Amino acid sequence: MSTKTEATVKMNKVQWFWTWVIGSVILRLILVYFPQNLNLSSRPEVSTPLTSIRRLAEGYWLKQSSMSPYAGSMYHGSPLLLTLLGPLTVTKIEGQPDHLLCSLVFVMADVVTAMLICAAGKKLQVAYGSSLESVGLHQLSEDSGDFAALVYLWNPFTIVACVGLSTSVIENLMIVLTLYGACARVAPLAAFGWVIATHLSLYPAILIIPVVLLFGYGPDAPPRKLFRQRKNLELDDSTSSDRNCLEDESVNEKRMLKVFSWRPVVLLLFWVLLWSSYVLILCGIYVQQHGGLQEMFKRSYGFILTIQDLSPNIGVFWYFFAEVFDFFRSFFLIVFHGNILLLIVPLAIRLNHRPCFLAFVYIVLSSILKSYPSVGDSALYLGLLGLFAYELKDMQYSFFLFSGFVGVSLFSPVMHNLWIWRGTGNANFYFATAIGYALLQIILVIESVSTMLNHDRMLTKLSTAKLQNVKS
Repeated sequence: MSTKTEATVKMNKVQWFWTWVIGSVILRLILVYFPQNLNLSSRPEVSTPLTSIRRLAEGYWLKQSSMSPYAGSMYHGSPLLLTLLGPLTVTKIEGQPDHLLCSLVFVMADVVTAMLICAAGKKLQVAYGSSLESVGLHQLSEDSGDFAALVYLWNPFTIVACVGLSTSVIENLMIVLTLYGACARVAPLAAFGWVIATHLSLYPAILIIPVVLLFGYGPDAPPRKLFRQRKNLELDDSTSSDRNCLEDESVNEKRMLKVFSWRPVVLLLFWVLLWSSYVLILCGIYVQQHGGLQEMFKRSYGFILTIQDLSPNIGVFWYFFAEVFDFFRSFFLIVFHGNILLLIVPLAIRLNHRPCFLAFVYIVLSSILKSYPSVGDSALYLGLLGLFAYELKDMQYSFFLFSGFVGVSLFSPVMHNLWIWRGTGNANFYFATAIGYALLQIILVIESVSTMLNHDRMLTKLSTAKLQNVKS
């Protein structure tokens, strides 16, 4: 009887999940058919010089006119996106909205991304649950894959990025594909996602560290010292007759310590090299008549690193470099970009036992320190945040963060309108919302990391106390 009940509950959960997924797709399609897609593709919060579909259409038109897609200062993205999405920007269906085919592609990309988040969450839960059972802790984890997928699909930032035709949707898909491939330890899939994501935006390059940790150690687990502490307490408190049995068990527990395995990492690096070569060859063929790869790197990665376009966005770089003297520009470029590199190693050392959570932290940091951020970046890390809902349930400022994101979302269009269209404000009005947005993300990083570390300390205390109670 209980088996039938469990099967019924599981079936109801599946139906409930797919009902919400279908609802999110219907909502996107309804918004796509609004006049001019609510003009979201022109919003600086949604479209940046790297993610704008209008710039991509311009680059494709230049290519079709036998000119370099990087001519002028419009397009700075990947030649591969021009090949895949460019034809869709000029294909129109009579009586249908412009860029309808692009909109459908982006809707499907959102759904696939959500499904990958869901699948990655299930793999994390299985691995984490088995790790907890090995130290005598049960029912301290929950399957949050479905929840994270729905958070991603129904997040207003995700919907706005999709309807606004921001190519950040494709970048998010590649990043999630990387994480899923790493959780499943499928080297070709993880390497493909990482190479394409890095090719599109450069900043996902830092995700190679958590991906390597996932292949070397496996998915997230409690601190490894917890296993060693439990084993030592068992050996210290055991009698001589029990030592042989405990030593045999310790051999199995060594596997749970997850000693770093180099073989899957080497396989991953091989596939990274293979996919990188393949992408470079394709790009080289595409731009061979327009300056070659050197011109592509200059107009894409060089554009990102030198911050040539100072049009307003929800980041902080545009305002600062509009004010700084040219003599100091190179110095501050190094300082701003170096901030990411300074944080990578300390976080990797402290969170090496939780590589998926480390990837989440890296994504938030890159969103803060990006040259051209958009709400699509927030959509990704807020969706991934749902994977750690149980571990982060004790976050102190969750309501403050929620209210802050809502406030920034409402004030940013208002301040931009007052500055650009009504002329009753100035750049400081809009920049204030950008500063608030950055501060919210900083608070999110600090709170999530500290809460996760507190959760690890709680696990250690519970495991130690339970083991001592059993011995007494």
